[in-house]
Formats: sequence, C-alpha cells, structure tokens
Amino acid sequence: MLGILPTKEAQKLANSKNLDLVKIVPKAAPPVCKIIDYGKSVYEQTKKQKEAKKNQKVISLKEVRLSSKIEEHDFSFKVKNACKFLQKGDKVKASIRFRGREMKNTLLGQEVMAKFAEAVEAVGLVEKKAKLEGRNMIMVLSPKEQ
Repeated sequence: MLGILPTKEAQKLANSKNLDLVKIVPKAAPPVCKIIDYGKSVYEQTKKQKEAKKNQKVISLKEVRLSSKIEEHDFSFKVKNACKFLQKGDKVKASIRFRGREMKNTLLGQEVMAKFAEAVEAVGLVEKKAKLEGRNMIMVLSPKEQ
C-alpha cells in the first residue's frame, strides 16, 4: 500500500524492482494499480482455471423415448437404460410422442410416465413432472445424491 502516486513515479518504482505496473481497477478515480510480475500472474490465473475445470462435473441429458402403447419387455428395457444413465450421473429426459388419434388418449401417456417414474425411483428423482408440450409429453429425471 503506497497510497496515491503519480503514474510516472509508480512506473519508475515498478521498473526499479524489475516488475510491471498493472491496472487492477482502471475505471476508478484514481485508477487502482499493482506492482507485480504480469507474466507470472497470468500463468497462475490460467493454472487456477485449469484446476477448476478439472474439478468440474459435466452432466449431460440422455433421452429415453417411450410410447403410450408400450409393451412390458420394451418398457423394462427402457427402464434399465434409464437406470444405467442415472447411475452414471446423467439426467434422463423421458418423452412420449403422440401420433394422430393418440392425442385423444393422453391419459395413457401419463400413466406410462407415472409407471416409469415409479420404476426408476430407486436411482432417480423426478425433476420436472410429465407435461404435454404440443404432441410430446416430457418428463425430466435427475440422479439421486449418494
């Protein structure tokens, strides 16, 4: 903390120490500057960013497509895949597409979605309940915290 100094004097001080004069807050009145080794500070910043990126967990969204008139074996196969995705830590989007006259029986689709949510209850939680959006009914499941 050197206080308020003229720019030329601060630059001389930085040069005498073989360091750089770096503006931290240029819009302030007077601007806030620091005497540091700029190359070293940039290197440390990039190192911190890489470390933060390493510790980040990427969650992807996997989709499981169902039908309002799905057979039992197909249903169990879809449940098995959804459980596998949820155990990996991915979110699962379950969707049903209603074609033609199936739009009249959206209740069947809701029953299938409720049954699906109940089947994957052990490994996943319903994040977004089944909702009809146009011709598609969509439900989003997220993995349970272990």
